[in-house]
Amino acid sequence: MSGGPEKLKGRVLRTVGGVYEVEVGGATLECALRGRLKRVRGIGRVAVGDEVEIERLADGSCVITELLPRRARLSRRSADGRREQIIAANVDRLAAVFSVARPAPVFELLDRFLVLAESSEIAAFIVVNKIDLAAADEVGGRFALYDEIGYAVVYTSAKARCGLDELGDRLADHITLFVGPSGAGKSSLLNVLQPGLELRVGAISEAIERGRHTTVAAALHRLDLGGYVVDTPGLGKVQFWEVGTHELAWCFPEFRPYLGRCKFQDCSHTHEPGCAVVAGLEAGELSSRRYASYVKFLGESSGRGS
Repeated sequence: MSGGPEKLKGRVLRTVGGVYEVEVGGATLECALRGRLKRVRGIGRVAVGDEVEIERLADGSCVITELLPRRARLSRRSADGRREQIIAANVDRLAAVFSVARPAPVFELLDRFLVLAESSEIAAFIVVNKIDLAAADEVGGRFALYDEIGYAVVYTSAKARCGLDELGDRLADHITLFVGPSGAGKSSLLNVLQPGLELRVGAISEAIERGRHTTVAAALHRLDLGGYVVDTPGLGKVQFWEVGTHELAWCFPEFRPYLGRCKFQDCSHTHEPGCAVVAGLEAGELSSRRYASYVKFLGESSGRGS
């Protein structure tokens, strides 16, 4: 009988200080990276959500030996602007969580998250939390645009325990990335959906109406209703990785019926004559708020020379 190491397959739940927590058959094992994987940078580095091969050595310690092929990845540009930074791997849905108030929703940030999902070809939906803080018609009116575009909008309140069944139905049997600004209530919602999770929940600063970061690193949590959620630190800024002009326009679904109808094939949809997108905007068929997000994102992309 061979006395070699035991080989196992698992899913990375979180990373803390160079230690990788890997779920294997319902158990969680703490693993280190094999030497050659430690030297890998960028998209080849092991991330939350990755499926990996590990070896359990004779002394009981575990080592990740292989990174298995990814089905999908969500990533952003690193702070120095030079590298692709993976937020999570193998997710199949993105839930953009925003509160009605405290803090008030920043729609440009919501648009960033939706573009992030579209560019990765991952389905997205919107979670509007803290609906107990505003009148129903006000809440619905502020997010009606996204429903018209085609994004599902789920209205919830972790405090009042409403909308949770619908949210749970959308999470069941999927691997969903929870993103949103600090203070929107991501951790509060997950604590209600998954009793015993006990994620830290922070207070809102009265001075600036901004939540304090309570989630310090992305972590994958299994749900009793089936599937997983990736809880992320409050993301206040997302710089896209390699989303060019044509790809960016496609990432706004309401633009798609107009694309290909412009006078110039390489139209940036900003200043060119005969632009179908601009014509749709001037006719009131497209949202000026969403178009402003497109122009800003395009400017950021052009500023990097992409």
